[in-house]
Order: sequence, then structure tokens, then C-alpha cells
Amino acid sequence: MNLASLDLNLVVALRALLEERNVTRAGQRVGLSQPAMSAALARLRRHFDDDLLARVGGHYELTALGQVLLDRTSTACDLLERLFSSQAHFDPARESREFGLLASDYAVSVFGAELARVVHEEAPGIRLRFSQTPPTVADDTATLLSATDGLLMPHGVISGFPATDLYEDRWVLLVADDHPAAAGGLTRQDLARLPWVTYQRTYDAPAVRQLGMLGIEPRVEVSVDSFQLLPHLVAGTRRIALVQARLARLLAPVAAVRVVEPPYEAVPLREALWWHPVHTHDAAHIWLRETAARVGARLAETGREGS
Repeated sequence: MNLASLDLNLVVALRALLEERNVTRAGQRVGLSQPAMSAALARLRRHFDDDLLARVGGHYELTALGQVLLDRTSTACDLLERLFSSQAHFDPARESREFGLLASDYAVSVFGAELARVVHEEAPGIRLRFSQTPPTVADDTATLLSATDGLLMPHGVISGFPATDLYEDRWVLLVADDHPAAAGGLTRQDLARLPWVTYQRTYDAPAVRQLGMLGIEPRVEVSVDSFQLLPHLVAGTRRIALVQARLARLLAPVAAVRVVEPPYEAVPLREALWWHPVHTHDAAHIWLRETAARVGARLAETGREGS
């Protein structure tokens, strides 16, 4: 496929047609007359050798290929918009812009809150939008990164994309205040015997894999998609949970739990900001990455002082 031979305006028309499933509404959406949009649909049908929209009764439905193209076209348009909105110069004190970041609730609590404070002080016109990282992150990384400004994610889950290291954290165990192990600690046998409450996504995969390598198969009693809920589901029970030490310190007042050191040398967590290569030379994104790195360095220093 020769990209130079394509009319990229058809990408916008294709997205409108697939999402609206109506030629008139699609034309109104992108500012084209009904005849012009009909002509665009005809060109798209010739290109793909497919109807894309098939009339069923009094309305149109997507063909099988049209359904496949629906998500791909949305991703392509997002990527093109980000590509052509790149800037050679960026003044954070004067610019007005929103940055979207994918992150777990752990990353927002420990890192995102501090990043937002710095942005508030240095760039009053900049907005941050944090969205929960979807469970498909490891399987569809390129698509997700193409539609956002960055992803807060530890090393060990994804690879092959540029990243800025931010800070390190370590894994600890949570038990209820009145748990028999609260004072004396936990053994590896306890980890295999006692019930667990776990984070149900894959972002702590290296830590979970390490348990498997030690021959420990957690007996999961409760799973949840929020790290911040773990203390509440541990308190008043005999359950145990694996949680990041920085988050455990933040959540210490919210539930009657105690931190216990693991009975093995847990692999550390290295948090990073990942991005799509299309952003690499964008001045605004460079500022975002440099600001994130400064915040991460500050957290790293705080961690050394608190260790």
C-alpha cells in the first residue's frame, strides 16, 4: 500500500460513516453535502472491495469488514490528530491543553497526585485526565498508546515502546491488626495456606510470577480491580494481600491493617511512563515527560529517606 496515493480525508469520512451508519448524518458531521459523502462512500467501497454499510430494512448495518474497520478507524484518526497537533515550541505557563494518561489507582494515588500538584503550580492552563488502564493493555499496547498521551505502568508487563523511569517501590504484605501473624510475621507456608485478597489485573504480574517461581499458589478468596480496596478487604479477616509499600503508607489510616515484610526477597516495582513513538519529538510531550521525571526523582528521594 502506497500511503502517498491515498486521500487521507477519506479516513475522516470513513469514521463518520461507520459510526453514524447514515450518509446524511455522516456528511453533516464532517461538513460535507449528501452527494459528496455518497461519493466518498463509493470511493471507500471500491478501495476495500466491500459495501461497508449494508441496507437492512429501513436502516444501514455494518458489514463484517465495516465492523473490523470501526475500531481501527477511530484509532487511526486519534493518532493522526495527535501527530498533526505536535508542537515545535511549548510554554507551559501560557498553553492550554489536556494530557490523557492511563493509570491504575495505585499510580494515580502515589504518583499522579504529586504530578497534578506540580502541574497546578507551574502550568495553570494544563489539564490532566487519568483513566483506568484497561485489562487489554498487554495485548493491545500499540492501539492504547496511540489514543492517549501516556501510560503509567511498571516494567515487566509491556515492552517495545519508549519509556521514562520514574521511581521504585517495593512489595509488602497486608494483614489485619489482630491477625496472628501481625506481630511475628508470615512464613512461606502461611502464604500458601492462608486466604488471599488480590488485585485481579495483570499489572503486578512480575510479583505474582515470583510467587509461582517460589512454589506458592495463592488461595484467592476475593479479587478486586482496585489496589485501594485491598486494606478494607483484609481488615477483620485472616486474609493477606500483596500491595506496594508507598500505597500501604498512604492507606495506613483507612483500615485496621498492618504491614508485614514478605518472607522472601520480593522483586522491586519500577514504575515508568510509557508513550507512543509519535509523541517523542513533540515539545508539549517532552515537557510532560520531563515534568514526570522530576516528580519521579522527588518520589525516589523521598523513598530513600523513608526506607
